[in-house]
Amino acid sequence: MRIGIIGGGLMGLALAERLGTAGHSVSVFERADQPGGLATWHDFGPFTWDRFYHVILPSDTALVEFVRRIGLGDRLRWRATQTGFYVDRAIHPLSSGLDFLRFPLLSLWSKIRLAVTILYCSRIRDWKPLESMTVEQFLVRHSGRATFEKMWKPLLLAKLGENYRRVSAVFIWTYVKRLFSARDAAAQKESLGYVSGGYRTVFGRLLERIAGAGGAVRLGVEVESVRPRPGGGIEVAAGGATEAFDKVIFTGPVNVLRAIADPTLVQVPPQGDVEYLGVVCMALVTRKPFCPYYILNIADERIPFTGVIGMSSLVDTGETADLHLTYLPKYVLSDDAALRRPDAELKAEFMAGFRRMFPDFPESEIAGIHVNRAVKVQPLQVIGYSAMVQPPRTRHADFYVVNTAQFASNTLNNNEVIRSVNAFLEQFEPEFRSAA
Repeated sequence: MRIGIIGGGLMGLALAERLGTAGHSVSVFERADQPGGLATWHDFGPFTWDRFYHVILPSDTALVEFVRRIGLGDRLRWRATQTGFYVDRAIHPLSSGLDFLRFPLLSLWSKIRLAVTILYCSRIRDWKPLESMTVEQFLVRHSGRATFEKMWKPLLLAKLGENYRRVSAVFIWTYVKRLFSARDAAAQKESLGYVSGGYRTVFGRLLERIAGAGGAVRLGVEVESVRPRPGGGIEVAAGGATEAFDKVIFTGPVNVLRAIADPTLVQVPPQGDVEYLGVVCMALVTRKPFCPYYILNIADERIPFTGVIGMSSLVDTGETADLHLTYLPKYVLSDDAALRRPDAELKAEFMAGFRRMFPDFPESEIAGIHVNRAVKVQPLQVIGYSAMVQPPRTRHADFYVVNTAQFASNTLNNNEVIRSVNAFLEQFEPEFRSAA
């Protein structure tokens, strides 16, 4: 059968590869000039790497299996990394139990309560009750007010700004659950991974496999409308032409869905629509490292970015022309003015924060500064968020939605993307076979 897929990110291309190799004729519509969406790549000059930071955890079984299935298992790389915490103009290691005990920000009792909170979060299985309480209520209840004010609140403000007051406890549970799984039980060290060549390698292989199965990925093509066809099937208007498909799968953000989908296909939930966080991400390319950590969490509202992601503490510098790559992200609501500010302004602001944190790092060692943005990164998991989510099944039997807004009980990551693709095909593939 003919299948149209709207969105050429990892979710859309993974679906296209699976359905194409199953014998369907697949067409992917992507308005950007290169595939990959949030996982796409960027030309940093001397090398090409991911536009935004990505990492593979040992527990990312769906993603690891996917990488191996498309023939890239030999490109997986693993390395032990470290975590740090920046507060009061000082950097503290937080990679081991001993580091935690030495951490000066919290009293011994606060550390015990914090450790118990993290352990409790990691063992929660029924997340639905967490949707009815704010993240602050949850953390104060389990960690105490002092721990919340000194540690949790600065991190929430850095990540969400004042929006943290509207976010449910699911938000922190998803992060703790994922990061807790990064701990290698045998070595008691964080073990993280990546694909050699970055996600450009992954998308190159996916494009090869889709084309080999007779499919097409149309880049730089914006979908204008999606409508039901009389008698069944779906009609897609894109790039000045209209095509008929037996089935169409939408993988983009909710605002695009509202803009292009005929109202008879999907319904706006009475609870309101999904809000997204966007990101401004400055990437520093340096000749020498300035931070030994993969993740340096920041608990200081004076710093304009929300963390320091030392990609070169994970990725071999042979991948990056013997240079060091570090990401400095700032997460904001998708309508925040920061997403529209000129690059020069953002560079000046972020570099001022960088110099505050690393005053001794010589400017002569900076080889490049790059600013990238994404408006729709991840949904804001507010109270009762799951009731706002459009499920894969829509009002029309031939139109489906599979997107990151459906991650009601998970944080955004590529393992969850692949897991969602697997779950969708497991549930709905019989419908594709029956109409073939």
